[in-house]
Amino acid sequence: MQSNSALLSVPQSRVVHGVRLGPVAPPDAMFTTTGSRGLYMAPLSKGLLLVLNGLTVMLTLLPQFQELFAYNIQAVVEQHQVWRLLCGRLVCVDLKDSFCTSLLIYNFRIFERRFGTRKFASFLFGTWCLSALMDFLLVQAFQFLFDYEVEELSTGLLAPVFALFVPFYLSIPKMPVTQVLGQIQITNKTLIYIVGLQLLTSSPFMWLLALSGLISGGLYYSNILHLQKILFVPAWMSRIGRYILEPVFSTRRLPGMGATLDIQRQQRMDMLDQQLLLAQYNEARRSVTQQPQGGLLQWTGLFPSLRQRGPNRPPMQPQPQAQTQPSTQPPLLDNVPVAEDQVALLVEMGFSRTDALEALRASNNDINMATNFLLQH
Repeated sequence: MQSNSALLSVPQSRVVHGVRLGPVAPPDAMFTTTGSRGLYMAPLSKGLLLVLNGLTVMLTLLPQFQELFAYNIQAVVEQHQVWRLLCGRLVCVDLKDSFCTSLLIYNFRIFERRFGTRKFASFLFGTWCLSALMDFLLVQAFQFLFDYEVEELSTGLLAPVFALFVPFYLSIPKMPVTQVLGQIQITNKTLIYIVGLQLLTSSPFMWLLALSGLISGGLYYSNILHLQKILFVPAWMSRIGRYILEPVFSTRRLPGMGATLDIQRQQRMDMLDQQLLLAQYNEARRSVTQQPQGGLLQWTGLFPSLRQRGPNRPPMQPQPQAQTQPSTQPPLLDNVPVAEDQVALLVEMGFSRTDALEALRASNNDINMATNFLLQH
């Protein structure tokens, strides 16, 4: 097992056959905005979404209890109402903040899938504790510099969510999607940053919570003063959650995939080979000429897909090849033989025949790799 010090570590790049590849990240990390199976292998993220949003809806219907969840810094310091730290820093009273926070938690579930529920919970717990201290220090610094007393801050699990932007920025590679006006580049991470910016501008002092979360996330991620060994979820608590809470919030196992988390991780061990196959697949698809789309915004690039869905896929026109010199380009994937029984299995799982054929060709008839490939695109 990996130690806590390896929590949310940055993947390293590799050099294969003289070609430097990008950071070798798991498929969930490389394609952050995809994943048709939702909250599979992310019980903690699912529990946070259900419980916290449920409490937000209840407080909206019962506004007389909202005062109990107000995050009042002065009440905590002067009146010693420590319980406000727990209530005010978990549940969102504002529906807009709750919606944006839920979107971010849903996208950041990739860390729970990659590193496991315990390490993901340790990161949230550690940054929650550190940000509580940072909130107080930043409020005092703001009062000292501008002679303005900040009494209340926005409620909810805001600082730990902002803290997740630190590993998201450092460990998730950017993948260009399209360009707007030929200058502004849209990547697979742009939407996440837009949602974070929307949350940042939702209230006057939200920037203070965002700064607190980013500082806490940076401290915990860099493991300064061995914080990951001090602030973490104990093993006994993880076992209690596994036997009591995980059966309630876990999602059923996917057909055709491993039954346990260890098997799932074992299926992802050969990340480098998957990246090489995907690179070869992309090269083969780029060899097919496509007509450019007019307009300022290339909508076909804004919603990219490594496979074209549907039965109306235009046929690929073969390109004339020079006979005098051997070709150095990788062979087109249409020429790779595919086992028909594996195609039938993927079709029974709900994928189209075209998608199943391309996934099996891209994975060299590896049914597990092809299943992962289809689920993550």
